[in-house]
Amino acid sequence: MTMTAVVDSAPDLAAIKARQQGVWSSGNYALVGATLQIVGEMLCEALDLRAGQRVLDVAAGNGNVTLAAARRWCDVTSTDYVPALLEHGKGRAAADGLTVRFQEADAEALPFPDADFDVVASSYGVMFTPDQGKAAAEMLRVCRPGGKIGLANWTPAGFIGQVFKAIGQYVPPPAGVKSPILWGTREHLAELFGASAASISAESRNFMFRYRSAEHFIEVFRSYYGPILKAMASLDDARRNALSADLKALIARFNQAKDGTMVVPGEYLEVVIVKK
Repeated sequence: MTMTAVVDSAPDLAAIKARQQGVWSSGNYALVGATLQIVGEMLCEALDLRAGQRVLDVAAGNGNVTLAAARRWCDVTSTDYVPALLEHGKGRAAADGLTVRFQEADAEALPFPDADFDVVASSYGVMFTPDQGKAAAEMLRVCRPGGKIGLANWTPAGFIGQVFKAIGQYVPPPAGVKSPILWGTREHLAELFGASAASISAESRNFMFRYRSAEHFIEVFRSYYGPILKAMASLDDARRNALSADLKALIARFNQAKDGTMVVPGEYLEVVIVKK
């Protein structure tokens, strides 16, 4: 194989990132993201945050970890590459009377000096970067030695991992790009962070998706959650209906409610990494 052939086969990560930014800018992720606030609170407790610590929230979305850390009197900087989501975070912080710095930033090229933060965290955010190695390296770079990196990542076998698997049957992911769900495996975390980590703790947790019904969940996610909104919009009526049916069957498999509502455990890894 020639060098030219190798280069040509590599994915265009810049183009993929631009498309992803469009996906996350569509709909209104803030509406879905706000339901996940408890995960940010639990992650901050797992990180054992202390008042006055410098905390960076990477790919913060509408700011669940941001707000949780600010409530613990930390010095918080909240970043995302979708300006509209940062605006939602600003509104939430202002409503709660919290002081936070908000800054547009790419998780793969963080605009901060080395060792600038005591804690670097991301809740269902950094896992979606196309260049996973670069994103992990950036989180490590801006974290001080002895500092902590905290993550909440959906697992492959959990509900959201299976949702993405179902979507992939209709809208294949970009060729050559690693699945974001790999961040929900201990093996991949060790690959990304192990060489620079004094320790990696990864505990299995569940976020409970509570909706009026399976139909309600699908309607909310196809209206507001970028990946599902864009997937549904790309399909014709027949395939759109087939994907909806697959999602309903998936919900039925996981659903713990017996009263017609939806109570589905969504497994994720709660990760705390101590940097060497």
